[in-house]
This record gives sequence, structure tokens and C-alpha cells, in this order.
Amino acid sequence: MNMAGESWTHPARKPYRFTVLFVVCFMIYGSYFAYDSVGAIEDYLMVTLGVGQKAIGLMYSMYSWGAIATLLFCGWLIDRLGTRRSSLIFSGVVTAGAALVAAASEITTIHIGRLIFGAGSEALIVAQSAILARWFKGKELAFAFGAAITIGRLGTLFSFNTEALIAETRGPTFALWVAAGLCLSSMVANAVYFLMDRHAEPILGLAEKGTDKVVLKDIFGFGKGFWYLTLICLCFYSAIFPFTALSTNFFHEKWNLPLTAGGGEGFFASVFANFRHMFSTAPGTTSIIVFASMVFAPLAGALIDRVGKRTSLVVWGCALMIPAYLMLGFTPFAPAGPMLILGAAFVIVPAALWPAVPLIVEESRLGTAYGLMTLIQNVGLMAFPWLNGLLREHTGTYSASMLMFAGLGALAFIFAVALRYFATSQRALELP
Repeated sequence: MNMAGESWTHPARKPYRFTVLFVVCFMIYGSYFAYDSVGAIEDYLMVTLGVGQKAIGLMYSMYSWGAIATLLFCGWLIDRLGTRRSSLIFSGVVTAGAALVAAASEITTIHIGRLIFGAGSEALIVAQSAILARWFKGKELAFAFGAAITIGRLGTLFSFNTEALIAETRGPTFALWVAAGLCLSSMVANAVYFLMDRHAEPILGLAEKGTDKVVLKDIFGFGKGFWYLTLICLCFYSAIFPFTALSTNFFHEKWNLPLTAGGGEGFFASVFANFRHMFSTAPGTTSIIVFASMVFAPLAGALIDRVGKRTSLVVWGCALMIPAYLMLGFTPFAPAGPMLILGAAFVIVPAALWPAVPLIVEESRLGTAYGLMTLIQNVGLMAFPWLNGLLREHTGTYSASMLMFAGLGALAFIFAVALRYFATSQRALELP
């Protein structure tokens, strides 16, 4: 196509496509922010609501139950209705759930709100993946996924570092309404995508309408490559996220790293305090993984788009977790080194893993594929935090937990090697 005389606003040109990328990335910012908002202000909520730590933990469990209950159905819905309508529905559910949490005056209503919020939030992430595959397959797909990871991590960063400050000055209810407001702004971004995608569809020949051929039994038709990717996803994220949940206390207890940097700081300085004290405090050391993912994921994605080698990078990324966790659990070496290794793994594996799905799954079944992967991932994120707590309670140390995480890394490595061998017959996985 000759685009020399076309306006930069033409859907075929990069400015239009990257504007789509920006609004699609921002579609999930609000949900990432709201997900961690209750944890960021848990002390204020416990006092205000008169509840204990168990009630706060149940807020996260209700989110996971909502997500698991809807994830496979949401993938099927994306394949039936298309990305525009389904993503807007999910954004509405996210906003409604966050608003119910903010408006609640007692704990039961908050739990119901978190259930609704979880049902929409993970579904929206699945829709986002299908949208990125729709717009960037064969172009800058890995970079697009990396950019989405960065925006999501920014939501996490700002939630943990602003919500407590807001709750301190304006109260926890106001902080929760800020989270709901950001969900609403992400819904507006979703509406912008709706309009831009509808405008571009006839011009670019994008196939938006859903298919009536997708049924739940289609999940048994996914090939070996998809299941290898799914098992890697399960083991990898089950090793990363439950670890980061305990790592701050772990670093404080084993290495006596302080929990704060000390000294008063202004609002904006406090937002980035963990990054500025990355190697000298326990929360700062924990933030190494988030910082690496937030900054380097788009760069890793751009590199993969250029050179390919997806399965090889997944193998190396999974392998890095094994020595990192063993060093943390069984050596006196400072945690910064192993955390940098884990940060590298958290950059490489997601940047290569998620964009590989559209290369081995039919476009008409991408929603179902991403929904199934995310569902299985969330089962792991429910089971392994519980198992980690059980190990911690029975051993009184973190060594057994580190061994468990290293074992998950070893399983991810085995599945990655299997995927690598599978890729010899699927050259598309390795090509740029």
C-alpha cells in the first residue's frame, strides 16, 4: 500500500496504530491501581471497618474467585462478540465493582464489590491481549505487550505509593474513590479504542465480528505448544507474585534491611521512595523486580520483534529463577544480586511468552486461549500463596518457601525446554 499521500491520522500509519496502543494500554491502568488499593491502605481499613487481617486477605481471595469464575467464559465472549463490545462490557464491570468497594460501609459489601471487580478485571486483561494481537501481529507485537506490562506496573507502583498518602490526609473512603475514578478513566480509554477500532476496521480489513464456531470443547483442540506456554505461565507467575508478597518481611528479617528510609518526605518524593532507595531498604529491594519489568519490558519486546528467538529466551529466563531463589534461601549473599537476576527473568519471560500465543492459536480462538491461560495462572496464584504460608508456619523460616519457588522455576524450565523442541516444527515462534 502506498501511504505517501495519506494523513498521519490514517489507520494504516504508525501514529494511528501507536495511539491505539496507548489507549489500549491505559485500559487496564485503573484495574491494576484498584487491585492493590485495598492492600495499600489495609491498616486504615482495619481501623475504619473494625476488621482484622483475615478480612483484608479475603478481599484478594474474592477477587480471584470472581476471576476464575468468569475467565473461560470471558474468552468465549470475546471470540463471539469481538474485542470492542466485550472489552467495554468488562470495563463497565470493573468500574462498577470498584465503585461498590468505595461506596461500601461494611465488609460484606466490600467483598461483593471485589468479587465483581475480579470478574471484570482479569477478563479485561484477556481482552487487551486479544486486542494487541489483533492490531500488532506481524508488526510490533512483543513491543506492544511490553508497553502494556509497563503501564500495568505503573498502576501497581502508584497504588502502593499514593493510596496510603491519600488515606492519611483525606481518609480511606476517598482513597478508594480515587481508585474507582481511575477505573472510570480507563473505561473512557476503552471507549476511545472502540471508536478508533470501528473507524479502522473497514479501511484495514480487520475482522471484528465474532464467530459462532467457538465452543467450550475447542479448548481440547489447542496443540502442544499452547499447553507448554500455559504450564510455563502457571509455574513462572506462581514463583514470582507469591514471592514478592513475602519478600519485604523476608529481607527485613534475614538481612535486617530497614522497612523505611527514614526522614520526612513530600508527597511526590514518597511516590518514588522505593525506587530511590532500591538497594538500601526492604521495600526498595522488593521493587527491583517491578522496576525492571516496568522499564525494560518494552525494550525486550522490541528486541524480540527484531530478532525472534522467543522460546530460547523463555528457556533462559526460566533458568535464571533457580539459582536466584537458591541464593536467597541458602546463602548469606546480599539480596540485591539475586533480585536483579529475578528482575531479568521477569523482563524476558513475559515479553516472549504472551506474544507467542497468536503465533500458534487461530485468531478466532485467541480470546478463549488467553482466557484459559489466565484462568490456570490464577489457580496457581490462589494455591501457592496458601502453600507458602503453610510452609512458613510449619518451618519458622523462609528456606522451604525459597526451595518451593526454585522448584517452580525448575518446572517452568522443563516446560520451556519442551516448548523449545516443539518450536523446531513451528518456525514462526522463533522468527521476528
